[in-house]
Amino acid sequence: MAKCDICGKGVAFGIKVSHSHRRSNRTWKANIRKVRAIVNGTPKSVNVCTRCLRSGKVTRAV
Repeated sequence: MAKCDICGKGVAFGIKVSHSHRRSNRTWKANIRKVRAIVNGTPKSVNVCTRCLRSGKVTRAV
């Protein structure tokens, strides 16, 4: 699974618990997008989570 190149967010693991309290493993996957962004003055393709995109930590290449 991909990780965000800005903040490092990736897959999180935990336990799903049903109503009858049966437990099984599960994963939470980060919302990662591959975008072209300006990195060190040049456009580059990077994996970025949508939170970093919304907060303005990444400037997208036009």
